[in-house]
Amino acid sequence: MKLLFVCPFIFVGFLFFCHPIAGKDLPDNSAVPIDSIGCDSIPELNLGVVHFVNSNMKKKVGRGECWDVAAEALNLLDATWDHSYVFGQEVDCQTQCIYPGDIIQFEGVTVKYDKNGIHYTETMGHHTAIIYKVTGKGEYFLAHQNTGFGGRKVDISEIDMKNITRGKFKIFRPVK
Repeated sequence: MKLLFVCPFIFVGFLFFCHPIAGKDLPDNSAVPIDSIGCDSIPELNLGVVHFVNSNMKKKVGRGECWDVAAEALNLLDATWDHSYVFGQEVDCQTQCIYPGDIIQFEGVTVKYDKNGIHYTETMGHHTAIIYKVTGKGEYFLAHQNTGFGGRKVDISEIDMKNITRGKFKIFRPVK
């Protein structure tokens, strides 16, 4: 499946992440993520989260809020979380492996980058996403909804964490 969406603009006041996978095949999450080389295999709960995402691709999960995808996946897997915005065990992305199925919480984040001669500025005031695939250190495909490109349905976008110019984020690993 290919997405052909281009988004060189910003919706003011609307949570979104606008870096679509323009003209690229959706990632095959069965490949070993680069960040997990030399680490244990992908944790079982993480695989369950990715399976949940795959079974809900292009569908509205819950009310269509961004955090509904993570919340419903964790609830289905009987994982432990605080039912707010702590989605399991916090992971230090500088010293620990990041896996597909980890959940990322953005707070006040601005991302800036250039692509194909277009300058993009994206904002995520308060946004939850699931790491769908790890392609390099700090380089991920994210699964999320309530975005400017996918609306209130689960869709995929890319992010390179080195392009974050403001704000903070936390990554969580699902736990029982």
